[in-house]
Amino acid sequence: MTTRACTPSKPHHGEWPTLAVLAGCYIAYLVVTWAATDLGPVVSVALLSVILALHSSLQHEVIHGHPFGRATRDALLVFPPIGLFVPYQRFRDTHLAHHQDANLTDPYDDPETAYMDLLVLRQMPLALQYLFRLNNTLVGRMLVGPAIGLSHFYFTDGKRIARGDKQVARAYLSHLFGLTIVLVWLTSFANMSAGMYILAAYVGMSMSILKIRTFLEHQANESTPGRTAVVADRGPLAWLFLYNNFHSVHHLHPRLPWYRLPSFFDKHRAALLTRNNHYYYASYGEVFRRYLWCEKDSVAHPLWSANNRTMPIDTTRDNVIASD
Repeated sequence: MTTRACTPSKPHHGEWPTLAVLAGCYIAYLVVTWAATDLGPVVSVALLSVILALHSSLQHEVIHGHPFGRATRDALLVFPPIGLFVPYQRFRDTHLAHHQDANLTDPYDDPETAYMDLLVLRQMPLALQYLFRLNNTLVGRMLVGPAIGLSHFYFTDGKRIARGDKQVARAYLSHLFGLTIVLVWLTSFANMSAGMYILAAYVGMSMSILKIRTFLEHQANESTPGRTAVVADRGPLAWLFLYNNFHSVHHLHPRLPWYRLPSFFDKHRAALLTRNNHYYYASYGEVFRRYLWCEKDSVAHPLWSANNRTMPIDTTRDNVIASD
């Protein structure tokens, strides 16, 4: 399978829909944190969590070369770590590694997978095994998924830094510098307590709200294209995710800007669903009805081979659908 670059090879004109959303996101952030006392704790935390989730979606767009196609210029647009928890450079590096589609869902080589090696899972205490099973329900993914994901993320990066990985260390130093800017705003101008802000960050940025999107966007499947879902929702959640719920389209053409994903799916619907083996949900309402309290699949990867640490070889032909 041909590996596709995840960032444009040459600069392009600014994408005004993305720039407009960026501007609106930061304006809303400043207003909500400044007016938190008047809004009250419930409203301010709810609004801020949505804003931080949108900011994470915008970071994802920047990772894929939007809105200008200039890595440094684009990164500066989303540099302020208002979501607190994840350094942008580490989000970028792990996400681009995730886009090596041949490794999708691999327990070791896909940084974003929730699947585990069966042998590792069996060696865990029963309480942890039940916790991971809870994490395979949508309600569990939203409640405990953030803590599980961050714990694994920090533990892995901590080992990299301990082994002398300077790139990872620099990412955290840059993150700490950005956090001082956020702290200055919060302590000098904003009117939101630290506890309220941290709660909003947990609920919003790459956490509980975005866990709804990431919950089942990939599945174990022998066919590489069959590992990536389409949730054909166009409501508020889909907009908050910048239509990344059309995830199969995104993995096929990661350079395609967010506002073109739905129309591309509509134009090539039959071919795309054939390509991904009809891994499809009509809406997030369907996802909630089916999986809020039910496990979506097994915690252990059902196809991964522990003997040679390889995924099944995909011999199917990938009929790639050209971008417009």
